[in-house]
Amino acid sequence: MSASSLRVLSLIPPMTQLNTPYPSTAYLTGFLRSRGQHATQRDLALGLVLRLFSREGLKQILAAVQAIPAPDRGLASTHFVQEFDRYFSTISATMAFLQGRDTTLAHRINTRGFLPEGARFQSLDVYVSEEGEDPLAWAFGALGLQDRARHLATLYLNDLADVLRESIDARFEFVRYAEQLATSQPTFDPLQEALQAAPNLVDQMLEQLTLEALEAEQPDVVLLSVPFPGAVYAALRIGQTIKRVRPGVPVVLGGGFVNTELRELTETRLFDYVDYVTLDAGERPLLALLEHLAGQRGPQRLVRTFVRRAETEAAGDGGDGAAGMGARPGSQVVRYINFAEPDVPFEDVGTPTWEGLPLGSYLSLLDMLNPMNRLWSDGRWNKLTVAHGCYWKKCSFCDITLDYISRYEAASAKTLVDRIEAIVRETGQTGFHFVDEAAPPKVLRALAQELIDRGVSISWWGNVRFEKTFTPELCQLLADSGCIAISGGLEVASDRLLKLMQKGVSVEQVARVTRAFTESGILVHAYLMYGFPTQTVQDTVDALEYVRQLFENGCIQSGFFHRFACTVHSPVGKNPEAFGVELLPLPPSPFAKNDVGFVDPTGTDHDAMGEALKKALYNFMHGIGLEQDVRRWFSVRVPKPKVPRDFIGQALNG
Repeated sequence: MSASSLRVLSLIPPMTQLNTPYPSTAYLTGFLRSRGQHATQRDLALGLVLRLFSREGLKQILAAVQAIPAPDRGLASTHFVQEFDRYFSTISATMAFLQGRDTTLAHRINTRGFLPEGARFQSLDVYVSEEGEDPLAWAFGALGLQDRARHLATLYLNDLADVLRESIDARFEFVRYAEQLATSQPTFDPLQEALQAAPNLVDQMLEQLTLEALEAEQPDVVLLSVPFPGAVYAALRIGQTIKRVRPGVPVVLGGGFVNTELRELTETRLFDYVDYVTLDAGERPLLALLEHLAGQRGPQRLVRTFVRRAETEAAGDGGDGAAGMGARPGSQVVRYINFAEPDVPFEDVGTPTWEGLPLGSYLSLLDMLNPMNRLWSDGRWNKLTVAHGCYWKKCSFCDITLDYISRYEAASAKTLVDRIEAIVRETGQTGFHFVDEAAPPKVLRALAQELIDRGVSISWWGNVRFEKTFTPELCQLLADSGCIAISGGLEVASDRLLKLMQKGVSVEQVARVTRAFTESGILVHAYLMYGFPTQTVQDTVDALEYVRQLFENGCIQSGFFHRFACTVHSPVGKNPEAFGVELLPLPPSPFAKNDVGFVDPTGTDHDAMGEALKKALYNFMHGIGLEQDVRRWFSVRVPKPKVPRDFIGQALNG
């Protein structure tokens, strides 16, 4: 048998995204096909949601809720039973509307009398004015018919998700499904316990979807791409089903979660659900594995691959060294094999393909009313990588020691636009999300010019560093090429902390760059951070004042505060004394290992700070409170900002 004769099926497990396919399977399927491989793909995350939120799905949810005594039901479930007839009659039409197949339904949805409204709709009350105005008028105005209806339909789905959490599966989320079972878990026990439990309705539907995919595709190999902790549980449920019904089909686990958290894997029980675990860029490990499965390559020549072996077999196979040494004779161990072979150059990875994915069935949701935030959940974007890795790779909070950051490779502008044109021909859609860690300005300039020179019309957005290379002239060129939005890391708006982070930017520089983007008609989203080592309360108050001024001066339109997490792969995790902190010892970890706790001598209560920062930012994004003292957002007494109230204005005029 030749490797190319093997049928490879790539699966997207729940949950990733609902508005557009997660790109990993499109990348791998396109690459494998470019090498003459038979490769197909399916999105079981979308499939699960469409099956749950259907008429038949709602009937099954109702049966599960009614099996619970009425006094023991939660508020969402009680409301669901009371309003079931309305949910049943509206679900099909509402899903079709969110898929863009029935736009006229927006008129009925906007009457507020068509959809049953549960607790999630109470969030609208915060916008009601003293005069009793329409609570959504400020966001959508008189003309935002479709957007207004999409927001209401999204709240409707969130109400139904609350029912699932209350009565069927407390772990259910549209994105972070059962995330707590996998995130930085030193032991496999929580996952093992959940996987050995009797399947609930969600599990049963996922099993049926898996069986249908196996029957339709008849694969010889199945690839499970797990980008986030919130996709691990469902991925292993899929593997469990395959092992039961098709035990001869090898299951391969890879993706972002594996690449960051399972690098020191010794947990043998994981291999009850999968056969191989591969690290980092998947192209070379997959080629080696397929050759091995076809009998063309010995097991000792696998690349960046974990396998489970009997201990005696592992001891003599000549690989890179067995993890889990000291096991009992006759027991099994996890072996990491990494035969030295160069990675496939980024220029040669081929063009992603979405063939086989139901592009017309994805859901355009509208959770957040901010125009920049909505890009993550609204609309179907073709996802593409401009360059592999990060050209800067210095930020002290980032996993710069890992391949997806450290190995920087770019493709030519011609190759990139060739890929873009091929994707547009295939999908019929011209929206692109460039998913780079930080798209290089030099490559973006060349790409923009190539798009303009070839007359290729697309809309695109992506992530950058707010560095001085992004001049007003370059920002305008990017806008002319179709750039509609940019996100980037401001992190902590403090020059002292930005220097400690080795971010390579200053607050003044960020202000000028983001203003240049905005003046070119490009929306700007800032990633913000709190809780970085040695960050004081004064630092936090000053950072919020900088952020307020950036909104006030029209430099940024959107942002998100996240709590700093120290990882074992970052400079802070590897050299904590340089950042003034002490790491807490990690327990022995045969499974996931990523986040590590630390002691910061400043003693700042970052939990209290975080609540205020997120509240303030939410209001800033809606144009509320921009003229007020930032201390009003804090529930505890904080010092006055030391930042002049016109600092950003002066920086822009300087």
